[in-house]
Amino acid sequence: LVNLIPRFYDIKFGSINIDGIDIKNYSLDSLRSNISMVFQDNFLFSDKIRNNIAFSNRDLDHSLIEDAAKFADVHDNIMNFEDQYDTISGERGVTLSGGQKQRISIARAYIKNAPIMILDDSVSAVDIKTEETIINNIKTLRKGKTTILVASRVSTVSSLDKIIVLNDGEVEAFDSHKNLLKTSPTYARMVFLQELEKEVE
Repeated sequence: LVNLIPRFYDIKFGSINIDGIDIKNYSLDSLRSNISMVFQDNFLFSDKIRNNIAFSNRDLDHSLIEDAAKFADVHDNIMNFEDQYDTISGERGVTLSGGQKQRISIARAYIKNAPIMILDDSVSAVDIKTEETIINNIKTLRKGKTTILVASRVSTVSSLDKIIVLNDGEVEAFDSHKNLLKTSPTYARMVFLQELEKEVE
């Protein structure tokens, strides 16, 4: 679903509109320059962490790079490295944990300051507390912009404005957490099972 928005492939029927305009009427450069995306498979270059975060613009002031890292709740981790922001991440981020790679990728997407940001299952490797921090930062620091999160954990999406529930490739419901508990059997079951899992743990 999210791969349709930047036109990685096109739909055959209907249309996808941004601000009331069919995305096919935008040039690909214009469309994609207004979207930042974090993929499930986080790709980091074998380069300094600062350069991985500032990939969209290497001339950015270091304070903006730090702000982006704080947004993604990875600044403290970076400061604990011997070379801090000059730490070389290694090919595909091999020297970093899965959660650190995800958060550096989120910082890289955030620093672009795009009107639309898509996080494709991008907080799955972080703990609940870190996830909450990132979501709170999205609400505060990206207010007025569109942020789309793909997630299977209810805790990731429950406080968001609107939630799309997909079931076998179809949109089952599109509403708030509170309303979905009443109107979406799939969502209600996910909530029940994940709460049960917490109790068992």
